[in-house]
Amino acid sequence: MPYATLDQLEQALAHTVRVEGATLKIVDRTAFLHDLLDDLAHAAVFNPDPLIKGRARWLIKTAAPVAGVTPASIQSLYEAMGRGEAGGFTVPAINIRGMSYDVARAAVRAAKKTRTGAFIFEIAKSEIGYTEQRPGEYAAVMIAAAIREGHTGPLFIQGDHFQVNAKKHLQDPAKEIDGLRALIREAIAAGFFNIDIDSSTTVDLSKSTIHEQQRTNYEIAADLTALIRTLQPPGVTISVGGEIGEVGGKNSTEEELRAYMDGYRLALDAFGSGLAGISKISIQTGTSHGGVPLPDGSIAQVALDFDTLQRLSNVAREVYGLSGAVQHGASTLPAEVFDRFPAVGASEIHLATEFQNMLFEHRSFPKDLKDRIYAHLATTHADERKPGETDQQFLYKTRKKAFGPFKEGFWTLNGVARESIGWALQQKFEFLFRKLNVAQTDNVVKRFVVPAPVSFSQEAEIAACR
Repeated sequence: MPYATLDQLEQALAHTVRVEGATLKIVDRTAFLHDLLDDLAHAAVFNPDPLIKGRARWLIKTAAPVAGVTPASIQSLYEAMGRGEAGGFTVPAINIRGMSYDVARAAVRAAKKTRTGAFIFEIAKSEIGYTEQRPGEYAAVMIAAAIREGHTGPLFIQGDHFQVNAKKHLQDPAKEIDGLRALIREAIAAGFFNIDIDSSTTVDLSKSTIHEQQRTNYEIAADLTALIRTLQPPGVTISVGGEIGEVGGKNSTEEELRAYMDGYRLALDAFGSGLAGISKISIQTGTSHGGVPLPDGSIAQVALDFDTLQRLSNVAREVYGLSGAVQHGASTLPAEVFDRFPAVGASEIHLATEFQNMLFEHRSFPKDLKDRIYAHLATTHADERKPGETDQQFLYKTRKKAFGPFKEGFWTLNGVARESIGWALQQKFEFLFRKLNVAQTDNVVKRFVVPAPVSFSQEAEIAACR
């Protein structure tokens, strides 16, 4: 554990960085990148002292613009896509659940090699819980990884599926929405300048009209969008996403998209004219999060509706000026289909489970750690096992919940395992970036995204660690 005391941290900074009040200067860039930064990232996650942990996070975030990395909103790029001035690619939004520093570093290396500027790091509300990665921690780690691998320019960090729990919303609507409001505040303060509001869980298909089915959905989305506009830092327009169909449910329709957007716009206008609305719309096209495991542990084939994805992307752009439609639950799809997403005009695609699978199933992943994880799951999550479910199906569905309890085990794999897994992940990211046609997008991002400088409060970082 680096930095047993605050004095040790301050001694480590000597001759490498100089801190003067709220500003920081990198004195020895080589030492900063190859020694200090790794220890700061570890301390930002695991140090038991909130003063050390919070200061480590602040140091990382304050060093970012000095190193050329700026947490940013993708809003202006998506606006350009809505105007037809940019496009032909699908932006990958990458959910990182465990071994987060190394996975993010692999993604940044792939982005540098392929000159990919349009990519997003994200974490969902549910993942924040079971991976034990609060926004302040996640943002610090993603920023540290970007600095470590020499990324320059905007870095897009996103809150994915900031979702309404439908059952809790029925029981106590105000309490459920207040919980989302608190999460949004926490995320923006941490450096999340892209947020996906998922109130699609409140869609009520028993209502007689599509407008009524979507009403609660778009009213919540408008309310939370208005909140976000009051919280965004000066010079930043946070990119907000909406959703019309819960992933894993029935496929979305054009009528649902129009009903949602027309209602949403009216509802948002009630909070004040001129407020920027959502930049993209998530739809359902036949996928499910994580895929559907078969008894032998393989994943069932999915009949993904590309026609719906194309039609709704076109409507989103041509009628409402959005970047297009967003595809969720896609990482476990066959490799050969990924180039179809930019071909049909999908603006964003969310990828998560396959990277998790690559960790667990890599030949270098320690067997003793996997055995301990699986034993833990069999005991702790036994009540989640469905009748007739095989061991392979049960473990496939529940192993994501090991990332929190075994977080440090993932972070501290031996160097050979980390390097081998990181290399495999880098190859995967490179493949996806090319398939999604975001390779060579560094210049288009620079053209449309001019990130505003943002400062972070050391006191707030420390308070978030208490």
